[in-house]
Amino acid sequence: MIAKLFVSFTIVYLCCLVGYAQNQEATTILAFGDSITQGGKHFVCYRQVLVPELRKRKMSFKFIGPKKDATSSHAGYSGKNTKYLLSISKKIYSQYPADIVMLHSGHNSFNKDKPVPEIVRDTEAIIKNVREINPNCTIFLAQVIPAGKLPKYSYIPELNKELASLAARLSKRGYKVVLVNHANGFEWKTDTIKDKVHTNASGAKKMADKWMGALLALPGKSDANKALKATR
Repeated sequence: MIAKLFVSFTIVYLCCLVGYAQNQEATTILAFGDSITQGGKHFVCYRQVLVPELRKRKMSFKFIGPKKDATSSHAGYSGKNTKYLLSISKKIYSQYPADIVMLHSGHNSFNKDKPVPEIVRDTEAIIKNVREINPNCTIFLAQVIPAGKLPKYSYIPELNKELASLAARLSKRGYKVVLVNHANGFEWKTDTIKDKVHTNASGAKKMADKWMGALLALPGKSDANKALKATR
């Protein structure tokens, strides 16, 4: 009798865990950016590391977006700058109103043009566009990875400082903005391919780890991950 009760309790417990995991599947992610988000044949994209890791951990996140490759759906646009992303942000997010937007944008401009103020304005406008459609969306705002393609990308350190200030300002206004520092610990000499811009395997893993850290820090997600791992 006791054995039967134990088996029954175990089955109910496992069913509850499965049901819990299924209920969490509504958390959607829109990866929004340039080629570093889109990926390519000659380098490793962070999504190629992050998505399998999320599945391995049985974490309930789903990538959505207008494009799709072997890894996941996304909204990465190779060669495009933040101004372009702003121009399509309302349309993209209206069609794919994700719970989380991972925004990594800041490349594809030129240091000679002193682009930092404009990039920051455009980034803020993207976030406002998303917020107008869904005030509850959480924005993961990336401080972008550095590049060795100089002097073109000499402005990136300044940009990352201004993006941190932007995140702080918007957070004070009640925006759900989470700053994700991809520059810290990233070395273009060892973490990019020969073009000194796009990530190799180590660079992609570093980016994936930073995104993962932000995801785990979301309310309830760390506890959910621990509960699911306990069933292994």
